[in-house]
Amino acid sequence: MSGDDRPSASDDGDEDGAGVLVYVTDIVGSAGAVLLVGLLLFAVSGVWPPLVAIESPSMDPHIEKGDLVFVMEEERFAGANAQDGVVTADRGENYVRFSRPGDVIVYAPDGNNQTTPIIHRAMLHVEEGENWYDRADPAAIGVADNCRQLTNCPAPHDGFITKGDNNARYDQVGSSPISDPVRPAWVVGTAEWRVPLLGEIRLGWNQAARVSAAETSVGAENTTVAVA
Repeated sequence: MSGDDRPSASDDGDEDGAGVLVYVTDIVGSAGAVLLVGLLLFAVSGVWPPLVAIESPSMDPHIEKGDLVFVMEEERFAGANAQDGVVTADRGENYVRFSRPGDVIVYAPDGNNQTTPIIHRAMLHVEEGENWYDRADPAAIGVADNCRQLTNCPAPHDGFITKGDNNARYDQVGSSPISDPVRPAWVVGTAEWRVPLLGEIRLGWNQAARVSAAETSVGAENTTVAVA
């Protein structure tokens, strides 16, 4: 006489419960691994978040749009001739970062932490009241013929003059400068290395969030548009 080999209802319930437990364990384990990696990177860099995604081509070809860049607190492993943890291009002939002399820094423009940070190269350091016209690269100051015609000259305060490798002018000059000379307190950190294209994932998430926010903000008279 043969018996019934079909699993009982209780057996099905046990298997379903075990499957859910494995799934939850995998999710928690993956989240924990990501958190652990993040904490380790923070311990090394001293900056949170330690990784930033590049949104524009202003540093091409040395740092490109879509790259993921590791950022370190500027004082942690400062190079020779550093000023407030940053080696400027004019003082770092033998100190090359991303194929050119000088540190690439991440900073909050005009100290505003509510705006997107800028990642550009530190070109020179100026002191409050300094006429830095003669120290500037003539190709990076536009049409200014003297300090009086040069934006932020004399320097309004101590800080760094910065420039994107792919930009024609310093961030601090022109009719609408990106920022005043970058005070040391505005520096988030120095860029150390990059992973090509990996930042596209982060940029995709950000773009999706911007689109969602824009759609939510559409009213009868006003439309909110997110600009990268």
